[in-house]
Amino acid sequence: MISVGFKTDKGISRGNNEDSVFVLPPRNIYLVADGVGGQNSGQIASRTAVSYIAQYVQDHSADEVQDDRQLKKYFSTVFSGANDLVFKRSCSEPGNFGMATTVVLCYLRGSTAYIVNVGDSRAYLIRNSHISQITRDHTRIQDLLDMGAITPDQAETHPDRHKITKAIGGEAVVRPDFFRFETQPGDTIILCTDGLYGMVDDCGIAKAACRSNTMHGLASELVDMANAGGGEDNVSVVCIRIK
Repeated sequence: MISVGFKTDKGISRGNNEDSVFVLPPRNIYLVADGVGGQNSGQIASRTAVSYIAQYVQDHSADEVQDDRQLKKYFSTVFSGANDLVFKRSCSEPGNFGMATTVVLCYLRGSTAYIVNVGDSRAYLIRNSHISQITRDHTRIQDLLDMGAITPDQAETHPDRHKITKAIGGEAVVRPDFFRFETQPGDTIILCTDGLYGMVDDCGIAKAACRSNTMHGLASELVDMANAGGGEDNVSVVCIRIK
């Protein structure tokens, strides 16, 4: 058994919302996307990718895939199809040149959670009041941190802190990251765009999750916290609790 809540908001500083959210409980599929591009291109990119993925998982259920190896191939195919569509639109529509989008997806099968991501939208796991970041950001800052070239404090103000190194539609070919873990009753999984974690630190996210009784309430609280912290970007969250 699970409970789910979600919310998306344009934030305080942005005029439109380039994020997209999709939940499909019958297929145990949940995702958020954060579009990038000028004018309305980011919104087009995220909605194009999410619409493609939504249609694919409804037409081809992941539940029919037999094992982890085939499941990885299944989601690679899904993400590649979304990438092709966004990339071709970016190349063929001058007004949308360079548009792209992040995507982070969660698929639940029994007690196992599968996370697939491209970009810097994140998946978190809160268990026994402890928060862990499941995904790795595809950003220039993360690369520098991994190399030991900068410290976490320097990353906060680095001029490249918003530079994404991988996104759906950013290049002709994309290879998503895959993560798998066993869930436990009481676990909370949070999918979010950087509009949340850019305004609310991990400790704040974890505390909100621990005091929330409903996932709709948690999603609303996290969005409110991001806006109270400055609301500098669109913010989208999907909250999943394992019962």
